[in-house]
Amino acid sequence: MTPPPSTSSTPGTSRTYDAVVVGGGHNGLVAAAYLARAGRSVLVLERLDHTGGAAVSTRPFTGVDARLSRYSYLVSLLPRKIVRDLGLRFRVRARTVSSYTPVERAGRPTGLLVGGGERRTRESFARLTGSEREYAAWQRFYAMTGHVARRVFPTLTEPLPTRDELRRRVDDEAAWRALFEEPVGVAIEDHFTDDLVRGVALTDALIGTFADAHDPSLVQNRCFLYHVIGGGTGAWDVPVGGMGALTDALAEAARAAGAVLATGHEAVRIDADGRTAEVTYRSANGEHVAAARHVLVNASPRELAALTGQAAPPPAEGAQLKVNMLLNRLPRLRDPEADPREAFAGTFHIAEGYGQLAAAHARAAAGELPDAPPSEIYCHSLTDPSILGPELAAKGMHTLTLFGLHTPARLFERDNDAVREELLKSTLAQLDAHLAEPLADCLATDGDGRPCIEARSPLDLDRDLRLPGGNIFHRELSWPHAQEGTGHWGVETGRANVLLCGAGAVRGGGVSGVPGHNAAMAVLEGAGD
Repeated sequence: MTPPPSTSSTPGTSRTYDAVVVGGGHNGLVAAAYLARAGRSVLVLERLDHTGGAAVSTRPFTGVDARLSRYSYLVSLLPRKIVRDLGLRFRVRARTVSSYTPVERAGRPTGLLVGGGERRTRESFARLTGSEREYAAWQRFYAMTGHVARRVFPTLTEPLPTRDELRRRVDDEAAWRALFEEPVGVAIEDHFTDDLVRGVALTDALIGTFADAHDPSLVQNRCFLYHVIGGGTGAWDVPVGGMGALTDALAEAARAAGAVLATGHEAVRIDADGRTAEVTYRSANGEHVAAARHVLVNASPRELAALTGQAAPPPAEGAQLKVNMLLNRLPRLRDPEADPREAFAGTFHIAEGYGQLAAAHARAAAGELPDAPPSEIYCHSLTDPSILGPELAAKGMHTLTLFGLHTPARLFERDNDAVREELLKSTLAQLDAHLAEPLADCLATDGDGRPCIEARSPLDLDRDLRLPGGNIFHRELSWPHAQEGTGHWGVETGRANVLLCGAGAVRGGGVSGVPGHNAAMAVLEGAGD
């Protein structure tokens, strides 16, 4: 639902709190709920007029009763432990299809369906590739990632293991080498021969990450790892009621436990000596100071540095186009075997063959928009029609969410609006190439007669949400094990009583609540005391 303004009381200017949480995104709310349930006094300062951060549901189109997960849109990394511990009234629903990827082979439109049962998936692989080999390789590859997921995911809410401890936990040297030591492109090329199958596998390494399959930094491996370990299965589920249902439930849990949620209150400075702290904040009635024993920062490392007067970290850069749409109907596909209600229910891959992804990365790295921008789409309302008003649902209307890859923020700096529109046009052209009717013919119109479509570039996300460079992870994702300076929980900073509980923490990124949980655990264990 649309995020409501906070109804919590305004914080008292003279009160000292056990913890002040800077930022009311989902991680900050998780931390606040845990600490308040443990009997600690908690104040959450949120600069916007609502909580939720990037995990919100909104009605972006004037006069249209459709509640879209505007920024974050799927759930995989949220541990059930957090849902149980906090008593959240929140559910996810599995998608019936994992993915569909259209392609033209020998002048004929076809595609690869993953999902709908083992038999149909096997048949789709055979129809596309002409043999059983790629499907057998697919099974082996994801059996490997599934094993790693089952071993690694439970560690996310535990103190940071060392690299050697995590390696022993994985207990599979081939899998460790493939995911932790060699570029993931090596494993993908070793397993698969079909270009399209390779591309579908690679996309999990590129969501929100600008990298090549063989990047020696292994940033793509880290991204891949986080995308395949969620829930111990790697499944990406649909939040029932939209992403805002999660953050509304978290806000309710935090308030019920006694936390004060103050929206329209922007933290501007943190002063801390390791045992006590003061947070200066601004609101509609002026500037105030809240004293606290601990400060938990649910913001990026860039914002943390600015608040504490430290040197800024290396700049981060996002690399995605986010598009939200509302359709009068789902478009028909050129592939005669594909049912739109099935194809769009999972992840619909566009221009994401292995070679296409490499070409798009190379062109963007050279400072140009990709000729064939890769992207992926899914339809929330096929799995969860509750996000549509009754009239829209009765008419057969649907939402579409598109996530474009390999479009780094640097490409938008010359003219954000013009480049965004150019990229949107070429991205939708790639989709139209696989449709039997133009997408524009299916778009609904809002109360003012305008097409129901909105696009956001990395620069837009930086401006609106303060995501550094538009990076949805706040910075490059980290390995889920201890490294020099990462601390016991991966949330520690240079000051003992100031903790980073946002996506930029170790084991942050995605809608997980993990950094919020871990920062709360660090406080309860006595950090800074």
